[in-house]
Amino acid sequence: MKTRWTQGNALTLLENGEAFYPAVFGAIRQARREVLLETFIWFDDKVGRELRAVLIAAARRGVQVDVTIDGYGSPDLSDEFVAGLAEAGVRLHVFDPCLRVMGVRLQVLRRMHRKIVVIDGERAFVGGINYSADHLADFGPQAKQDYAVEVRGPVVEDIHRFAHQALQQPARWRPRWWPRRRAPAARGELAEAGSAEALFVVRDNDEHPQDIERHYRAALRTAQREVIIANAYFFPGYRLLRELRRAAKRGVRVSLILQGEPDMAIVTLAARLLYPPLLKAGVEIYEYCERPLHGKVALVDDRWATVGSSNLDPLSLALNLEANLVIRDTAFNATLRERLDELRQRRCQRIVSDPMGARTWWRPLVSGLVYHLVRHFPGWARWLPAHKPLLVPAKELS
Repeated sequence: MKTRWTQGNALTLLENGEAFYPAVFGAIRQARREVLLETFIWFDDKVGRELRAVLIAAARRGVQVDVTIDGYGSPDLSDEFVAGLAEAGVRLHVFDPCLRVMGVRLQVLRRMHRKIVVIDGERAFVGGINYSADHLADFGPQAKQDYAVEVRGPVVEDIHRFAHQALQQPARWRPRWWPRRRAPAARGELAEAGSAEALFVVRDNDEHPQDIERHYRAALRTAQREVIIANAYFFPGYRLLRELRRAAKRGVRVSLILQGEPDMAIVTLAARLLYPPLLKAGVEIYEYCERPLHGKVALVDDRWATVGSSNLDPLSLALNLEANLVIRDTAFNATLRERLDELRQRRCQRIVSDPMGARTWWRPLVSGLVYHLVRHFPGWARWLPAHKPLLVPAKELS
């Protein structure tokens, strides 16, 4: 998939489920021809049931509805839940249905982690928010902090084309000995809707294995005044860590907003092993302690930002299928900076020293091991167990 920077886009930042779900569900209710939706998680809870209801209503009024879920991330939708979708005409696709052995889910690597919605080829949503009640504040202390972006304008053509291309993967894969057929070029039919430049970027295990990380590194190299990264799972590769440290050393204010109340304790442990060299270089580190941070957003200076599904950890950067929107727009950056400043100043604890305490004899050994792990992991990932993931119609699983 080839995409390009497009001008004339209108972007709206959506924070948490309180903003995201009404926007997406409202767009589906207004759909006239087509709904394309991809998500890692779809749960049978109050959010998941509302999504199911609006999709069924759309299909019954003649809208073509295609939904792709990940077999590992959405493993427990009941036969009744799925059957109601099929009866209405919703086409549900499962990416790599997850096998269980003695109740344990296998095939944990190389997941479809994207969160994309495209309505009528004219309006799109890209971000990190799944369809589950834990993205709403009333879920309680474990409610997630997260972001997405609503998009109108020419870049929607690229997102739309990609979503269609993703559905063309054969349900049962056979070796391919002929050149890959390219998707048709964008038609250029969507009118400009705003003033933002935007680029749709994906990460896969074929033609685009490093695209998202490459855009992060390029933005860090050009940073002049400020970098803010809010990311849930922070354990990036050596080259990205190096660019963060170099930016801080040349006087750029580099701020990381990371998890302080993680949904998985190992996430914070891994990130904290990287704190000493980052702090030494002058990077500011803030831990968000109000609730679990699930966001994957960043900004550089006044004109570069990204919102999407990609964490900055080995799974997202070397294994999972991800999608981000990269943005050049001063107004969008101002909005995102305001939201992140509110987290940084009022809801975070700044880390000024190694939170793991005084160094012991084993800490240099562990830090050295971690450093080389993140340096070489992308290369090692190619040797991890791999298979050709399947995209299977849900009806074939019953």
